[in-house]
Amino acid sequence: MLSLMLLIHMLICTSIIALVLLQQGKGADVGAAFGSGSSNTIFGSRGPASFLFKLTAILVALFFVTSVSLTYFQNQTAKAANELTLPPPVVGTNATKQQAFIPPTVSLPVSSSPKS
Repeated sequence: MLSLMLLIHMLICTSIIALVLLQQGKGADVGAAFGSGSSNTIFGSRGPASFLFKLTAILVALFFVTSVSLTYFQNQTAKAANELTLPPPVVGTNATKQQAFIPPTVSLPVSSSPKS
């Protein structure tokens, strides 16, 4: 599920980049403001939103949803990986009655003055 969501997220990212690069900027017709006679000036109305603008807005919303979903799924995966799983206890054998072997400690005398 995480891999599929990551693939969809990457496709949305590249689509947003392509759509933003395809769109004409608001200040692209700066010459129109200085006597060119076009109705699409810097301070003029844009008119109805274009298809590319609407599609970009939809893809940005999907990008947000996939970002939050990826964060949630990755968090769930990390929680599952951090849980400590112990093997089931062995019942009916002497393994539970045996104690771990602890080697005895050996203490060596410590001399405070060096011998010459």
